[in-house]
Amino acid sequence: MKTRCGWVSNEEIYIKYHDEEWGVPVRDDATQFEFLILETFQAGLSWITILRKRENFRKALDNFDYKKIAQYNEDKIQSLLENEGIIRNKLKVRATVTNAQAFMKIQEEFGSFTDYIWGFVNHQPVNAKRKNLKEVPPTTELSDKISKDLKKRGFKFVGSTVIYAHLQATGIVNDHVTDCFRHAEV
Repeated sequence: MKTRCGWVSNEEIYIKYHDEEWGVPVRDDATQFEFLILETFQAGLSWITILRKRENFRKALDNFDYKKIAQYNEDKIQSLLENEGIIRNKLKVRATVTNAQAFMKIQEEFGSFTDYIWGFVNHQPVNAKRKNLKEVPPTTELSDKISKDLKKRGFKFVGSTVIYAHLQATGIVNDHVTDCFRHAEV
């Protein structure tokens, strides 16, 4: 039996996410955006809730196409707020549109969001080498710094905890515990 990070439940969707996605370095803007949006919707909720609704989000948000989302009008926002398949939080839905617009401004300035966010770590993943879940912090100086910069650039729902979760999910920080079979792989 494979040893996994302690936060993984026995649910197949969680196991698949942990084994195939979480912590794998993401170097394309479309995936960076998807994870960022999912993390912002997760704020205050459990990740399993988001995973269960992920395909509904994909359909509702035009496959996480930030160029389309940046153009959403009030009618589209209202239809999202009526969509029972997603998290219908007015502030988070509106933040998704705002964040898509801010995401594109970063692309204009840095060439890509990927170059922007990976630039904080010299384009090399941070190997945290944590032995157990108790060693994994909710935030770090790195997530504080990125959160502050994103907020300055107009992003919403990007507090340090959300950003640290994003850094973990996208492999910018390898927080697989050292005895997890994925630690060495990613």
